[in-house]
Amino acid sequence: MAQAGEAQPDDIALRRQQVAQAFEPGGALARSVPGFAARPSQREMALAVFDAIVERGTLVAEAGTGTGKTFAYLVPCLLAGGRVLLSVGTKTLQDQVFDKDLRIVSRALGVATDVALLKGRQNYVCLHRLERAIGDRQHDGVEAARQLHAIDRFARASSTGDRSEIPLVPENAGIWHAVTSTQDNCLGAQCPRFEPCFVYRARRRALAAQVVVVNHHLFLADMVLRDEHFGQLLPTVDTVVLDEAHHLPRLGAEFFGESWSLGQVGELAADALAAGLRAARDGAAWVDLTRSLDQAARAVRAALAQAGVATGARVGLEALPMQGCAELAASLERLLRSAVQLGAALERNAGRDPELDLLPPRVQRLRVLLQQWVEAVERQRANSSATENGAEDSGEEGGNPNPPAPAAEDVVRWIAASSSGAQFHATPLSIRDPLLRARERTAQAWILTSATLTVASRFDAFLGEIGLNATTRRWESPFDFARQALLYLPDPLPSPASPTFAEEVADAAWPVIRASGGRAFVLCATLKAVDRVAARLRTHMEESAVRFPLLVQGQGTRRNLLQSYRGAHGAVLVGSISFWEGIDVRGDALSLVVIDKLPFAPPDDPLVRARIRQLRAHGRNAFAQYQLPQAVTLLKQGVGRLIRDERDRGVLMILDGRLLGKSYGRTVLQSLPPFSLTRDQSAACEFFAPAFAATASG
Repeated sequence: MAQAGEAQPDDIALRRQQVAQAFEPGGALARSVPGFAARPSQREMALAVFDAIVERGTLVAEAGTGTGKTFAYLVPCLLAGGRVLLSVGTKTLQDQVFDKDLRIVSRALGVATDVALLKGRQNYVCLHRLERAIGDRQHDGVEAARQLHAIDRFARASSTGDRSEIPLVPENAGIWHAVTSTQDNCLGAQCPRFEPCFVYRARRRALAAQVVVVNHHLFLADMVLRDEHFGQLLPTVDTVVLDEAHHLPRLGAEFFGESWSLGQVGELAADALAAGLRAARDGAAWVDLTRSLDQAARAVRAALAQAGVATGARVGLEALPMQGCAELAASLERLLRSAVQLGAALERNAGRDPELDLLPPRVQRLRVLLQQWVEAVERQRANSSATENGAEDSGEEGGNPNPPAPAAEDVVRWIAASSSGAQFHATPLSIRDPLLRARERTAQAWILTSATLTVASRFDAFLGEIGLNATTRRWESPFDFARQALLYLPDPLPSPASPTFAEEVADAAWPVIRASGGRAFVLCATLKAVDRVAARLRTHMEESAVRFPLLVQGQGTRRNLLQSYRGAHGAVLVGSISFWEGIDVRGDALSLVVIDKLPFAPPDDPLVRARIRQLRAHGRNAFAQYQLPQAVTLLKQGVGRLIRDERDRGVLMILDGRLLGKSYGRTVLQSLPPFSLTRDQSAACEFFAPAFAATASG
């Protein structure tokens, strides 16, 4: 079918009418989809999407929970014709759109659609590396051997090679590193298993398909390649749909930045040792060279520890003390020298083996990034020295109480430390320019949609992040929040500044949890609060002899915890940020959502500090234009867990005293759905069904 923008006016009008009719009572969706309910907002959104496709325009659309935005963009995309790229925020939604939603809509419309699913290469089993892993037999333990055998059986029978289809092997199993490929170690067309390769078969299908479903990681990776003129991963299309678009600013900053890790250095050393001993044993002292690289990487981690960078910390380069900068610079220079020596040995053995030839570009990229970091650390060391000398020259007893802040820059350098390694990041503070270049590269329609794009009904913050000129449309949720749900703000509300805030949260929530019969999510803004809230709830259960299954983040994977929650009766799940979005629990299983406090990003986070500094340097209000919108977006995601369809009922409980004590609390409340509001605990408890309310008095 031709692209709508190239069709005749009469044909466009006919297709637009088909889009509208599909959502009417008795229309194509109502006839084909059990339980479909015609919603004016869904129909209006579909028409707005169709118009943007015809005009090849940019539409930013917020659709409240329950609007049915997936169908609202799928129907016009399929009826308008042309090639479509659907990019979503998570692999879970990607699978749902491909396996379920597209099939339902195509069948309802009677449209034969060629659809392809495409994920990043590490989501597919690499046949060559799988054979190598089986042949090497270097994977210790019975469990690793069992997992390798399961993957081998799967690869022989699968048509996709998608690792998510192997439930017997956990997502975080160490064996995956050995049987999947990366851009660095893929042999490409030189691979002996290139023809049946799952990655390239998936890409070939995508190049031929009318509709390709990807996630934002792959979409952004493709954007980076095109921006740097290194080719492309995805086909050129007529329409791009970006669902869960609120993720774009954060993910875009990751992809348009540059990073390397000590873990990658270790992988490089291991790959160089294996390839060197196998294909060029006489070519260099591979054991010594790679041992030197490993030891230098460990010296970098030790230097970070000496500089006070603790495990789990995220530290901006400017926050390191002068002595710490000196030690870090010396260790990075040592690592750079080791990389240079390894690179020279690899170059001397060029052409002896395809896998050996993959290594020099990896070493060269590491050398470039290391050199940049050495120079940046030296600059910071010089700045720190100048600042200290300035303090001494000031004659003030305590030094300069107001040292000059680092100059506002477009990129922030920061380090994330783990127990055994560290990641080094150079992250841009804005994705406006690369996103605008991508938007203007081809004449496409762009549809950006999510349930959480506005603050107090305004798109200003999101549009400021992405920098695109766009038509904006917003549709409220069709749910009757005033009838279906209650917003409970206890009186008094605890202060997040209180040292016992976590315990106060659990104390205030416990009577309502009893009244709801469990069936609750307790969402905490920090990981530290999770354990403290859970411990206090456990104490309440023991003291009152009222027990609910208590599931706590950290006790298992996110998927396992959610499966346990859905399978239990009256469970209480206590989790942090990873449980605030992307979770759909419908019906009576979830009737209470407790949120401890507004999820402001930590002000000492290096990215947050740098963004605040940048905005202030330009005379802008960092809190109103950045910190508050970020918190409101995440809060709306958490709130969205409660009411998922027209039959759901429940209580939303927020325990942050700033909602009523700070002027910005009004903006936060205006950004939430129109709940009925109470400050009375009895009213909150009585909102639940009588059978559960009886539990509270038992």
